[in-house]
Amino acid sequence: MSIKVIRPGLLTTFQDLGRYGYQKYGVIVSGAMDIISYKLANMLVGNQEDDAALEATLIGPELKIERDMLLAITGANLSPKINGEAVPLWKPLFVKKNSILTFGACKQGCRCYISFSGGLIAEEVLGSRSTYLRAEFGGYRGRALKKDDILFTNGTSRNAASIFQDLRKKEKAGYAEASWHIRGGFFQKRNQQILRVIKGQHFSMFDEKAKKDLFEKTFKIDSHSDRMGYRLSGPQLQTSVSKELLSEAVTHGTIQVPRDGRPIILLSDRQTTGGYPRIAHVASADVPLLGQLKPGESISFQEITLMEAERLLIERENWLDEVKIGIQLKLESY
Repeated sequence: MSIKVIRPGLLTTFQDLGRYGYQKYGVIVSGAMDIISYKLANMLVGNQEDDAALEATLIGPELKIERDMLLAITGANLSPKINGEAVPLWKPLFVKKNSILTFGACKQGCRCYISFSGGLIAEEVLGSRSTYLRAEFGGYRGRALKKDDILFTNGTSRNAASIFQDLRKKEKAGYAEASWHIRGGFFQKRNQQILRVIKGQHFSMFDEKAKKDLFEKTFKIDSHSDRMGYRLSGPQLQTSVSKELLSEAVTHGTIQVPRDGRPIILLSDRQTTGGYPRIAHVASADVPLLGQLKPGESISFQEITLMEAERLLIERENWLDEVKIGIQLKLESY
């Protein structure tokens, strides 16, 4: 045994980079909602970027760690504790056998990622270990975690073997933390989250008021939102023409507008095609921010060009590469 689920939390699932190549058959992509926090969690424990990790939403799980283990927690701050002692995010943590990992109040963000050195063991389904909840496959038995589930991990990764042994010697009260961390605050909590978007294919179909409202008004994430999409309340965005549209491919961050005029931002568990007008697309560089927004929070949109969106994505990936190199150097220094 490696990990026993004492309490599952609100929604805790296995996730990875997603299930690509099967949308033509109607199979959704899934994968981590905040792909940057997910990747960083794996990097911190010496894993491959696409190893399976846990994604916990708003209320984290309670887990019994049944063997000595190296793990990392990134993303939302859900007040993690080991044996009742608060522990930090964004750094490697050695956890002693039979210690209890718990979570408390959500202080920042929405989804946290828990990675275990060596990665969680799960059967690949169509090339991915991500959980596809609606179809009930992938991840852990195709569902969210439940009380008394037993999770297994591979052995400590070779890249993290030295830091595992070093922290093991320093363990007190059931855990030990690295003396260094990475800066994970690329999603700072604000009263109003501004998302950068590019105009969608059907932007011209909307009336002038809708076009103006999209960029000048504030929207709120509705409580009827999930991993499939965020429904937004606020100004109703109406089209100036009435015609049927053919269903076409959609992507993570596509903003569709149904007939009621209330926009929907499509997310990781989005459908493969959509027939509603697509007024805009969230820039890829800002897509991870979506995964850290909660129902009830306000957002607004800022228009940028396709060229600006490409530049922002390149900057983000360059930053991620630099962090990856820095982590590797740290792990090799032990």
